[in-house]
Amino acid sequence: MADFLLYALLGGVGVALVAGPLGSFVVWRRMAYFGDTLAHSALLGVAVGVLFDINFNLAVISCCVLLAVILVSLQRQRLVATDTLLGIMAHSSLSLGLVAIALLDDVRVDLMEYLFGDLLAILPEDLLWIYLGGLLVLVLLWKLWTPLLAITINEELAQVEGVNVTLTRLALMLLIAFVIAIAMKVVGILLITSLLIIPAAAARRLAHNPEQMALIASLLGTLAVVMGLLASYQWDTPAGPSVVVAALLVFLFLYSLPRRA
Repeated sequence: MADFLLYALLGGVGVALVAGPLGSFVVWRRMAYFGDTLAHSALLGVAVGVLFDINFNLAVISCCVLLAVILVSLQRQRLVATDTLLGIMAHSSLSLGLVAIALLDDVRVDLMEYLFGDLLAILPEDLLWIYLGGLLVLVLLWKLWTPLLAITINEELAQVEGVNVTLTRLALMLLIAFVIAIAMKVVGILLITSLLIIPAAAARRLAHNPEQMALIASLLGTLAVVMGLLASYQWDTPAGPSVVVAALLVFLFLYSLPRRA
């Protein structure tokens, strides 16, 4: 296997493994729009990285985390409805990123690479970010699993039981922001949320409990990565979008099957 294909496979699988459990919470809590908003801020992170000549991964993570904190703070103040706030932040951050990159005269940035991913251009240092970052996210998710499930089922009851709802919700947002930052190279800013949502939504069809759904989502995401890479190699299609299309096909197949009694 050519090195670039091996790196692409390892990178895609690494992202799929961590996106499964986290995507399950995105589906359970109906946070797809949150994911989109955080993903759109990643382009602003790219512009900041270019402007200040710092590591793109660090810049993207910083911008995503900052936006997550701002979102939680503005939500608590309840100045505007949540969906309105998310719409404003999502499109404003994406537009700011595009404008900032356009103003950088001396730098050429391949926007297609960041918007739709460049899975086949993953390098060993990218794999290091994906696997170390993914391991950190999975460990934190394991530590926070019980309180996260509690606030997902019923926030008021969780608060009565002593769970710090605000802090736990912020932790989930930060984990999503971190995964978006490390997944940007795989499927791109515009498709990251798809890799979080589609495998998790498909896994819901097969799972009987939250833990099963998280595990199955990771496996289905891995399957989508393999199918997408094969399709990209066979028909010379963009790798990132091919992975998302493969995930969609898996979703449609599972939901076409009759429900078990």
